[in-house]
Amino acid sequence: MSQVKAVVGRGIPLVGNDIDTDRIIPARFLRCVTFDGLGAQVFADDRSQSQGQHPFDQPQYQGAELLVVNRNFGCGSSREHAPQAIAKWGIKALVGESFAEIFFGNCVAMGIPCVTAAPADVHMLQTWLADNPQFPITLDLEALQVRFGNQAITVSIGEGSRNMFLSGTWDACGQLVAQAALIQETAARLPYIAWSKTA
Repeated sequence: MSQVKAVVGRGIPLVGNDIDTDRIIPARFLRCVTFDGLGAQVFADDRSQSQGQHPFDQPQYQGAELLVVNRNFGCGSSREHAPQAIAKWGIKALVGESFAEIFFGNCVAMGIPCVTAAPADVHMLQTWLADNPQFPITLDLEALQVRFGNQAITVSIGEGSRNMFLSGTWDACGQLVAQAALIQETAARLPYIAWSKTA
């Protein structure tokens, strides 16, 4: 299992409330067969309208691994392509004021922690990142903190989700693969499976 206890990397501030999944990855990109290549299209329309001024286009944020957002991030449709596009761009964790429930669940299923903090703390972190884009920050899921420079803010995440990251049980497919032999043993003992093979 893949435990996620901390994420360390440079951060990227994305200011704005209610950034929905259609802005994260516009609907025309949902026809893809795999998620490969979606990272290049993340925030495609916003980036086009910003003419190089969108944080995901600015050179100082290239290679960032933590995205810092505001209220109700990921609202709108339930498309899994939204967190996939963010992940394919290189983001490994999100810090925000709040997240849409389905977006949050999709992130957990992919191993991407989304933690929340008080609005004033998020604003402080975004301002610090704008001034210090080359310095790493640390999301510590054990201490429930984000550390940056000589400062730290308290973050929160549901205890169930936090335990899944710390124990590595967020990866449902990985758990099935790891337990394949036990699953086959159990299936062999089930009378209705044995019956179906002979029917």
